[in-house]
Amino acid sequence: MSEHDALPIEGVLETLLFVADGPVEVARLQRALEVDRTTVERALASLALSYHDRGVRLQRRGEDVTLVSAPEAADAVERFLGLSDTGRLSAATLETLAIVAYRQPVTRAQIESIRGVNADYAIRALTARSLVQEVGRLETVGRPAIFGTTFEFLQYFGLESLDQLPSLPEELVELAEARETIAAHTKD
Repeated sequence: MSEHDALPIEGVLETLLFVADGPVEVARLQRALEVDRTTVERALASLALSYHDRGVRLQRRGEDVTLVSAPEAADAVERFLGLSDTGRLSAATLETLAIVAYRQPVTRAQIESIRGVNADYAIRALTARSLVQEVGRLETVGRPAIFGTTFEFLQYFGLESLDQLPSLPEELVELAEARETIAAHTKD
């Protein structure tokens, strides 16, 4: 970036995120701005802070960042776009989504061992809504798919990053671990 640019780096960074068709890697922003990583990170932090009381948020997942609408404006956005609330997630689907969110990356078998029931439908429904995605495959027999959450997951729940997920109560963590242990021993 030349010193003659009319906008401060935050303004140019905001423009790049605005015109991007989805999440952008920090390294790509760094290359486009022709600055070091520290400068990009400072500018991202400054932008995130400036959006605090505005209608957009800077959302980050690992090395990817994007601009999203503020979750506090969700009701107005839904009314404006004419979206119905008939597309709510079922309890079983939400339970599966919670397992993926807190345990990712996770396999279908791991989800099923925690839930105690088949997870095919829930995973298909979550994948169709772009809330979870296949993020790889295990290097074991059968090469099972492993799942993780998406940017759409963060948007749906109004989170800027996975770090904002609330802590699970200890008894739920213990229950999930106990179910996994039982499932592992019953397969032997």
